[in-house]
Amino acid sequence: MKGIVRHRSDITMNPLGGGVERSVLAYDDPLMAVEVSFETGSEGAPHTHPHTQLSYVLSGSFRYSVEDESVVLNPGDSIVVPSGLIHGTVCLEKGVLLDVFTPKRDDFLKA
Repeated sequence: MKGIVRHRSDITMNPLGGGVERSVLAYDDPLMAVEVSFETGSEGAPHTHPHTQLSYVLSGSFRYSVEDESVVLNPGDSIVVPSGLIHGTVCLEKGVLLDVFTPKRDDFLKA
């Protein structure tokens, strides 16, 4: 196989606290896919990073904020956050986000 394969059985969920868990899916320079599970009411605190991020809602409902604007995202909705902007989310209904980063998040590989 010339591609990079990661089977679900080989991927662990890492508890981040506050009802949030993260698992790093497939990655290679310069791309990474991450699954993030949220309990209702849990939060991805506002933060910034040098990576461009695409978030896709697999399930649940989220209030997603970028800088001083916010939007509610539901299954099938997505958002792109350019590098360096302050962003965060609050889970309105238990759910899962698929986050894609470029370049890959080396800090997630050390956690």
